[in-house]
Parts: sequence; structure tokens; C-alpha cells
Amino acid sequence: MENAVIKVVKPGLSTSIQDLGRVGYQQFGMVVAGAMDPFALQIGNILVGNPREAAGIEVVIMGPKLKFLQDTVIAICGANLSPKLDGKAISMWHSEIVEKGQELSFGKPINGSYAYIAVGGGITTDKLMGSRSTYVKAKIGGLTGDYLAEGDRLPAGEPKFDKAGRSLLPHLIPNYTKSKRMRVILGPDQHAFTKAGLHTFLSETYRITTKTDRMGTRLEGKAIEHVAEADIISDAILPGTVQVPASGLPIILLADRQPTGGYTRIATVISEDIPRIAQSFPGKEISFEAVSLTFAQKLYKRRERLLRMLSKIG
Repeated sequence: MENAVIKVVKPGLSTSIQDLGRVGYQQFGMVVAGAMDPFALQIGNILVGNPREAAGIEVVIMGPKLKFLQDTVIAICGANLSPKLDGKAISMWHSEIVEKGQELSFGKPINGSYAYIAVGGGITTDKLMGSRSTYVKAKIGGLTGDYLAEGDRLPAGEPKFDKAGRSLLPHLIPNYTKSKRMRVILGPDQHAFTKAGLHTFLSETYRITTKTDRMGTRLEGKAIEHVAEADIISDAILPGTVQVPASGLPIILLADRQPTGGYTRIATVISEDIPRIAQSFPGKEISFEAVSLTFAQKLYKRRERLLRMLSKIG
């Protein structure tokens, strides 16, 4: 491939190319996809001098081994999966130069599930509907519409070597295990649940099951009681939408969620907390706290101001 910068030596588990998603096409039934932890990807891009929306490599729990075919600049953000360059540990949330011939590998997961490799100039595979994000179920995006495979060669843009050596301030680095409480905005179908059911949702602790993927996180625990039926006429699904099917057990929809769904929506996890859901391993216990839309918007604006400020500094 022309301008290949990275060769996949070992693909790891479900390693894919992701950006901020295929936005604006849900009315046609197209899934957004994109990074499971968009904050981590954006910070990585900022650290290497890329636009925030540039495509990077999403690494899941068991990371790949990648060989660099050209000198470039990288930053690894999100989950700490024990990254190493030529066998030597390297820092997270930090940009550094990698030289032609060096190999990046990963070891034991320490904190979180999804890590992001931002590469100088961004990954430059073809765009489809304005995005390079891989959506495996439809075989679109990325390099071949699938997870990366051994021998794949990834193209990237021109790196900015003067951006190497930059780090995110420690107090800005997310702590994915700090709290089990996830903040939500109730609705839009809270009328479909009994008072006891709403109380259960907001007072009980749920456990993340192994039936969790890029589409969503399934939970187990005490069933949430409906007034009548769990089904609705298919309606909009957002990132963080919490559906409750007839089983009464919540499902939190994430990056590869469908555009619409036919289960009652008891709440939506706020944008600020979605990365903590995505970064959680099966078995983790979580609970829910209702907050106002105004409060959620305040947190969203605060994070957006931070990202814009860091982009300007870069």
C-alpha cells in the first residue's frame, strides 16, 4: 500500500481503525460506529498534532504487535494495556517519536478495555460517508471493512515531529475505576415503568455480563418492572441509551448501536460517563444516578472547552 507506515505483525483482539464515527446517516439506517472512548482518541490526536477527528487504531484488551515502516509520532491513550516499544515500557497519554523498524506491543491489561493509538497525520484509509470507522457487521470502513489482520499495512499522513514529548496533565487523565455510579437522564419512556421499577433502576447494583461488545453492554441484577409491555414502536437510539427488554435487565447501547430500537428506554447515560461504561470489564458492578439535562450539558460543555483549549495549545 502506498505510504504504508504500519505493518500488522499480530492483530490482537478485535483491533480496528476508528475515528469519531459516521455521523449524519442514521436516518438511512447507517450505524455511527466510531471510537468506544471518543475522549481518549481525541486526546491522542491532539498530543500528536492531528485534528481531533482523525482516525486512529482502537485496541481491545489483548493488543496487537505493530511494526513501523517509517519514522512517525504516536500517542497511546485510554486503557492501560501495558504498551511497549521494542520490549521497553512506554508512557500512556504521551506523544513520542517511533523509528522505522521499531515494534509496538502490548501486555497485561491494567486499567480499562479500549486503548487508542494516535499516529502522526492520522490513519488515511479511504473514507466512506465521511468516516474511516470500521463497522464489521456491514463490512465497511477501516482497511477491508474488518478487524485488522496479520500482514495488513496501514497508511498515515505526514507526522509533526515537533509534537513529540507532549503529555496530558495527570489530573486530566480519566480514572476509569474511580466510581461505579453512572449518571443518567431519565426517559424518554420512563412512563412505561412502575414506580417500583424506577426505584429498582436507581437503587440497585448491576453487573456487566460477558455478553458485551461494541454494540452495547448487557447487565444482570434485579429485574426492572414495566407497567405493561416492554416493546414500543421503533424509535431513536442514542449513545448511552438504556433499553429494558421484557427480561427487565438493562442494555446500554454504545458505538455500534442500531439507529432505532423497539424496547422501552428508561434512561440515557450522559456523555461524560460513556467512556467509563466502555472501559469496564465484564463482572464490574455499576449503579445509576439520575441527573438533570442542564447538569449533563454543563459537563459536556466543560469537556468540549477542554478539548478545544488543548487543540489550540497544540
